[in-house]
Amino acid sequence: MTDGSRFDELLTAERALMTTAVRQDPTKVSALLHSDFVEIGRSGRKWSREAIIDALASEQDRADSEPVEWNGDEIAPGLFLATFVVRSASAHSRHSSLWDVTSGKPLLRFHQGTPVSESKSS
Repeated sequence: MTDGSRFDELLTAERALMTTAVRQDPTKVSALLHSDFVEIGRSGRKWSREAIIDALASEQDRADSEPVEWNGDEIAPGLFLATFVVRSASAHSRHSSLWDVTSGKPLLRFHQGTPVSESKSS
């Protein structure tokens, strides 16, 4: 698989995790998260794989988000760092995701979201 198609695959997986249909389905979320997944949320809270799956399953419906300013780099064989900004009517946040593709499919290993003021989103 070429880097371009790999990045397309990662963007598709990242976008899926932003949809209510995937977020509220523990089976779908589990299929996208590495067994050692950890998240540092916008609040600064550290989430385990199990805790985030449980929290997302009971999440209220929300408008699906779209990442912008998408960038990606292979930082080691099979490990890709993706960065992007999520903009919504109420908030902007900058995100980083570490994707592990060594198994042949993208698995999110680490994610962090950081709130930014609208004037500092670039």
